[in-house]
Amino acid sequence: MSKWLIKYPDEETNPNFGKEPEKRAIEELLETGMVIVDKHLGPTSHQITYWIKDMFNLKKAGHTGTLDPNASGVLPVLLGRSTRLLPLFQKLDKEYVGVMHLHKDIGLDTLRDFITNNFIGEIVQIPPKRSAVARRPRRRKLYFCDLLEKDGKDVLFHIGCESGFYVRKFVHDVGQKLKIGAHLAELRRVKVGNFDEKQAYPLVDIRDAFEHWKETGDEKPLREMVKPIEFMLDHVKKVFIKDSAIPRIANGAPLFVAGVVRIQEDIRKGDIVAVMSLKNELVSYGYAKMDSEEMLKAKRGIAVTTDRVFIKKDVYKLE
Repeated sequence: MSKWLIKYPDEETNPNFGKEPEKRAIEELLETGMVIVDKHLGPTSHQITYWIKDMFNLKKAGHTGTLDPNASGVLPVLLGRSTRLLPLFQKLDKEYVGVMHLHKDIGLDTLRDFITNNFIGEIVQIPPKRSAVARRPRRRKLYFCDLLEKDGKDVLFHIGCESGFYVRKFVHDVGQKLKIGAHLAELRRVKVGNFDEKQAYPLVDIRDAFEHWKETGDEKPLREMVKPIEFMLDHVKKVFIKDSAIPRIANGAPLFVAGVVRIQEDIRKGDIVAVMSLKNELVSYGYAKMDSEEMLKAKRGIAVTTDRVFIKKDVYKLE
């Protein structure tokens, strides 16, 4: 649970401006939300994103964390205006379940000890030839690797890793270092940041829910799948602000401490911070110029610079 520092405990929001994210019309939600797709084998992540964009008749859609065609699992897709928030989702940790096929048999305990001693922690990887990035050594963290079961030369594993970690390369490198050879036979992503399989929906189910709404007007199944972007920001630190501060920020101005109402604890200078209205609307995000205690005590100065504005300029016309 987040802990909060309260600067103005009696501050209220004007009900005539803005609205709680859950009260948005379904059409607005499709332009400002996110859907977690359970990607199937075959298509690229870009193809999945294009199909979502085409299905919802959007100008823009963007995925976070590419899955190759031979991998399945959790693929968050940002819709419409939410694509401007892609930087908030690009460095989230990942978890995968996969099958490592050994080219020569080896005991499970021996393999487990070898991986623990040689790969857990920060390791150096050279991206594979088919990757979209330069093939230079890069450091990435492997947080854990649980070997779940073994069937002949096939080993079922579950790993947690830093964004940008190449699972296929990891399996190859294990085989090379052991001098027995290994390749990745199957791969499924089960978690991206806080988003897991329970929140993910197959593309066909999303299409069915969308067509059901268009044909019957029943929004419920689609609303279960498409969530307001504000509901997907648990990993981002937050500052809540006065209504009066929103119009200036919507035009690109920074957040000054005079506009701050409450502050999440443990914000440090330089952290990415989501700036929220008192109705829980995302106004913008930017970088903290003060830590939490400074924002609470300061009488003047910039609390958060504005990097990207999310709210539309005309939502809080208070004059």
